[in-house]
Amino acid sequence: MSTTLPAWQDLREHAARIRDTHMRDWFAGPHGQARSERLTAEACGLTLDYAKNRITEETLNLLFELARQAQVCERRDAMFDGEPVNTTERRAALHMALRARPGDGYRALGMPVEADVSAVLMQMELFADEVRSGTWTGFDGRAITDVVNIGIGGSDLGPRMVCRALEQDTEPAPRIHFVANVDGCDLARKLARLDAATTLVIVCSKTFTTLETMANARTARDWFLRHGARQTDLTRHFVAVSTNRDAVAAFGIDPGNMFPFWDWVGGRFSLWSAVGLSIAVAVGFDRFRQLLDGARAMDQHFASAPPEQNLPMILGLLDVWYRSLLGAGSRCVAPYCEPLELLPAFLQQLEMESNGKSVQHNGAALEAGSAAVVWGTTGTNGQHAYFQMVHQGSQLVPVDFIACLQPHSDLPGHHTKLLANCFAQSEALLRGRTAEEVRAEGQVDERLVPHLVFEGNRPSNTLLLQRLDAFHLGALLAMCEHRTFVQGTLWNVNSFDQWGVELGKKLAGPIERELEGAPAQPHDASTAALIRRVCRARAMTPD
Repeated sequence: MSTTLPAWQDLREHAARIRDTHMRDWFAGPHGQARSERLTAEACGLTLDYAKNRITEETLNLLFELARQAQVCERRDAMFDGEPVNTTERRAALHMALRARPGDGYRALGMPVEADVSAVLMQMELFADEVRSGTWTGFDGRAITDVVNIGIGGSDLGPRMVCRALEQDTEPAPRIHFVANVDGCDLARKLARLDAATTLVIVCSKTFTTLETMANARTARDWFLRHGARQTDLTRHFVAVSTNRDAVAAFGIDPGNMFPFWDWVGGRFSLWSAVGLSIAVAVGFDRFRQLLDGARAMDQHFASAPPEQNLPMILGLLDVWYRSLLGAGSRCVAPYCEPLELLPAFLQQLEMESNGKSVQHNGAALEAGSAAVVWGTTGTNGQHAYFQMVHQGSQLVPVDFIACLQPHSDLPGHHTKLLANCFAQSEALLRGRTAEEVRAEGQVDERLVPHLVFEGNRPSNTLLLQRLDAFHLGALLAMCEHRTFVQGTLWNVNSFDQWGVELGKKLAGPIERELEGAPAQPHDASTAALIRRVCRARAMTPD
């Protein structure tokens, strides 16, 4: 366990020594320029400025020593070599192979995967080209105008986020819609605006048994049948992304229209696979390939760059520093880029499902806090909402600011204002404002002074993309994946399973049957009362 390593003990003592030091002191005089230059790293068109963190040269040396003692590089290499780093399920975690190029030579548990991946990519390219060109038609011969992706979790968040981020880059293409929630409002509102004859559904479920996804898929199938399609027409309106060929065929989808993936692809790491079929349709396969190329470039950086220049390594170490050694329970992600509005939600699943664990690989209890709560929205919106708490609240919240050097629109002046706000927020978090500075600014009611003081010393990273396009987005997302892996390795948890979501699923089945009239089963008193209340309400509601 990392907390027993000598470097961890040294970091605890070091954290206590610098806890009350203000970052302003580290930027005073000529030291500030040297600090800024030293604490900047670049790779794959991304620039990370991490100078505004509560770290010194000694902090970094201790963090890099912790990475060495925790064998982060060795475990990274094991992951890239296709070893079973998912220890509870004895599986590889080889999502890097999904964005590889011929000759990269990835193997999962010793078996080569290149041919299988290439075959699926070719299948995806043909399908995306047919749908985008109008060659793929619905049951009345018209071209597809709308594509509905039905999935949940990793089968929804990743593709939804990428399609939103890149939608302005697309040529004319079918409209893409996403349905995840089993709440009927989600699907009903989407279908109400669509024409069944020109709509195509992608059902994304590895096992083809996911409760929410299959409930929505069956409802969509019934909708087609009520709106002019025959049973035999469904092959033109449904495709599947799954590993369960028999279940796909039983649903009524032609197995020839099934896009497979593999057990070494975890859901939250799957947008690069056939789960990204909606992305390929939305932006075209050429841009989807650019997305993969950006991720591949980051893979190569993570695999080869020394820790001191390695973006995922630096960020993962900082995350553990704040969560486990300085007690920060959450991290804010603030993209100053409207198309990246869904990135915080994507990162919530990526990090919190991966590392929201309380036991180590060997089953022993974890002795340090793991998986900070990830949250946030786009800037500048957040400045008028929760930034008050970030600046003057009582808890430490590190912030990741993300922005693009090149504007994403041609409206004059907007990008300048956007970047000015982004940089000003990180500067304000660093500097704060003292009582003396408040008084020096002019006449002020002395009673207001405490309210106008900002402590400052609030840490942040600023990550700049050269531009928001498929390549740089791919690099950004792969960096986040590897950052998550570094966190998990330092905490000695398995970042690739998610047993915590299983119990609720198991208990939902019996409760659903009771809500439909089955005999009551044993529950705690609160749950039993909730079930009775729903049943009474339904009994009093006229048909």
